[in-house]
Amino acid sequence: MLDESLLDAPEALAEADRRGLLRGAAEAGARVRTAARHAAEAGVGDLKPDGRPRAVLIAGPGASATHAADLIGTLAGVGSPVTRLAPTGVASASGALRWELPGWAGSVDLLLIATPDGTEPSLSLLADQAYRRGCTVVAVAPAGTPLAEAVEGAHGLFVPMATAPYDHDEPLAGSAPGVLWALLTPLLALLDRIGLVTAPPDALLAAADRLDHIAERCGPAIATYSNPAKTLAAELADALPVIWTEGVAAGPAGRRFAAGLAELSGIPAVVAELPEAIAAHSALL
Repeated sequence: MLDESLLDAPEALAEADRRGLLRGAAEAGARVRTAARHAAEAGVGDLKPDGRPRAVLIAGPGASATHAADLIGTLAGVGSPVTRLAPTGVASASGALRWELPGWAGSVDLLLIATPDGTEPSLSLLADQAYRRGCTVVAVAPAGTPLAEAVEGAHGLFVPMATAPYDHDEPLAGSAPGVLWALLTPLLALLDRIGLVTAPPDALLAAADRLDHIAERCGPAIATYSNPAKTLAAELADALPVIWTEGVAAGPAGRRFAAGLAELSGIPAVVAELPEAIAAHSALL
């Protein structure tokens, strides 16, 4: 049950936000700028690619890697197949997850590793396996983690994840506002450099400005009657959200919205793309 009285009580709303989601949303634009700077400092702009990779493989835990792979695959189109390496294991704990390269992966393929943790032993082993297969390895993860050392040992490119001090207080949710941008931004800068997607520095900065504008318009201090986020929260309470998207580019946004509702608020949602959505959700209608 949503206590709607919280919506117009900023201090109480902040106190109820034990996972720092409000702060993460407010700082999303800053995360993009920091992540872009980290990518530049890691040498992404100095790369001299030999051409597009045959395939792009993306590995990482939870929603963050899933959403990144979904969006990058949509942006890349048919330029290079983008495949998420789904983990196996009996639990979502870092030590229980396992990733394996497909048998065909080799020297003409690119492995991207994106994780807000960096302590997963299997990701370090995956980087080593990719090195032995001749794959190019690029990883985005918190600095000073075992994965950073593994990527360096695999002669890959490591980009420190843009983090905030409060990120270390609680386990990061893959759908948290700042996590996707912190992981996705360096990958977009890299893929722009190799010609797979179009994401020049000015476009990333424009996205950061847009995120700042949205955070300002939807902040906790803005009254519900003029706040789209609070209005949406009230409408979603005690409802089954049905999310329809139109166009290829909107598909990842809809799927991320549904995943975020489930992970962050425990609200199940159904999502589909038009025009198939009408048939897929006919029973609900």
